[in-house]
This record gives sequence, structure tokens and C-alpha cells, in this order.
Amino acid sequence: MNSTEPATAHDLIGRLASSVALKTLTSEVLTGSEPMPEARLRRSAEFPQQGAGHREAEPIRALCQEAMRRFRDESPTVSDAWLAPRLHYVLRITRVEAADSGLWNFLAMCVAPDFVRWRWGKPQEEGHRSVGQAARYCGSWHSQCFSRLWWAAELFRDGSDYRPVEIACKNQDVLNTVLRQELVLHRPAAQALVRLMLSGVTATGRQVNGLAKLAYAASSTMIYEVLARDEPQDTSALQDWIDELDQAPPAPDDRLPVGPNDGRVAEQSITTLVKWFERLAEVAPVRGKKLLEEGASAPRPVGVSLDKPALSL
Repeated sequence: MNSTEPATAHDLIGRLASSVALKTLTSEVLTGSEPMPEARLRRSAEFPQQGAGHREAEPIRALCQEAMRRFRDESPTVSDAWLAPRLHYVLRITRVEAADSGLWNFLAMCVAPDFVRWRWGKPQEEGHRSVGQAARYCGSWHSQCFSRLWWAAELFRDGSDYRPVEIACKNQDVLNTVLRQELVLHRPAAQALVRLMLSGVTATGRQVNGLAKLAYAASSTMIYEVLARDEPQDTSALQDWIDELDQAPPAPDDRLPVGPNDGRVAEQSITTLVKWFERLAEVAPVRGKKLLEEGASAPRPVGVSLDKPALSL
């Protein structure tokens, strides 16, 4: 869009109330037998006042189109690691704004409902793709299609470095289980988990789950803020990065973008927790561990995420 032309409501990201969204998500819409009524939903959406935090929808739409093109011959789950850092880079919002479910409802139902169906839908005999859970369109922050990716990028990035995000999002158990635990709100803990994935200490989804659950339980008696101090992030630097949205280059397709330079995690804190987590990993309960060991020598199919390597670098 020409930067000299004022953006219209059709071009902007708005807010769609959950009450409206849930009424729309009928069984027919979810199964794909009826299309998403995007035009009607836009008429029900709220848009920011002129000059008050306008964000255009087209960059998000373009990212979703590229993800569907790039990973069309692979499992849609593979797109998470590519899309999460780029969604965070393009959207540029605060955590307070990200807590508003209306934003995510709008993206899923008015901007890119076809992406939600591609990512979460299952093929049907009629040629439709059925999305089994309404929560993928309108749901909790760790279940909704776009919210889960934004929060994964926010919690696992190391300042401006999105590489830990890419690593974390290659493991579906991080997104499905670990993400919702308070443990990853502590930045050194999040980075330590990524380091253990890289080193192979937690080489499978089962191991990641087992360690994360034990580490989360241990946090009730071991205060991680004391064990591994985390300096406050630079809120001014974050706001500057957000304010630069209009001048920012598009998210690159083949290399990671650069996030807000609001402070990296202290290396000493990460190292401290890596050592602590390595000790926990030795005793972490791993579901099905005995069966896995007994059948390690026998060829068998690899599951969606629990039995395959956590990383494929």
C-alpha cells in the first residue's frame, strides 16, 4: 500500500470480541463446510482511532501465505519455528497488548482463517479441512493459533536474538506443554532449557516434558530468581523498537529477523541453571522411558513429537 494513502479499516488490524467470535465458530465453520464470514466479522470488529497505534494487516497476511507456500510439502507443524520469530518481529506489540484475546481472534478469523485451517485442519472426504478445536481461532493464549507463536517468541528470545525461539519451536512439546508453565517466564530458565535441547541432554520430546515438569515442581522450593538472577529488560529500548515499525524492513524469509535490543540474559545465570537442570534431567520422570529403552533396537514409526529428536538442525 502506498504510504501516502490513509489506511482503511480493511487494511488494519482490529479487535474482535470473543463473544462474537465464539458465536461464529459453528460446527459448519469448523468443519469447513461453510466459509469464515470475514466481511461480517470485520463489521463487528473494533478498530483503533486515527493515529492511535495503527497496525496493518497485510504483513501478517503475507507471512501466512509464505508459510503455506514454503511448507506445502511438509507437515504444517514445521512452519511454527519459521513463523514464530517473524510474527513477533512484524507485529511489534507489548505483553499488555498481547494479553488481549480480541487481537488474536481478529488475526485468526479476519486476516488469515485459511492459515488456521491449513495449520490445524484435518483433511475430510469432501475436500474440506476440519479444525477440531474452536480454541485454535478463539482460545487461551497458549492454544490459539497465533497467540501461542507470539508468546513462544517473546518468552524464548534472548533480547534481539531469535535463534533460541527457532530451536524451541522445533519441538511441539515445548509449544504444547512447556510454554504454559510459569518456569519459562524466568528468562534464564527458558534459555537453559534451549541449551539442553541443543546439547542433546533433552534429545526427545518426552525428555523435554519430563525435565520441564520436574524443574517447574522444583521451583516451588528452589527460587530461580535467587539462584540465577535476571536483570530487568530495557522497556525504553523495547518501545523504541515498537515505534520503528513503520520504518522497519520486512521480515526476511531465509534468515532470522532482529528483535528488540532490550537486554540479553546474563551468561552466568544461564550456565548456573544449565548445570542445575542437567542434574534434574538425570532423575526426571520420562513417560514410557522403559518401553523406549526396551524397544530402542527395534525399527518402529516415529511419533509426532514425543519420540523424534527434539532438534533437526
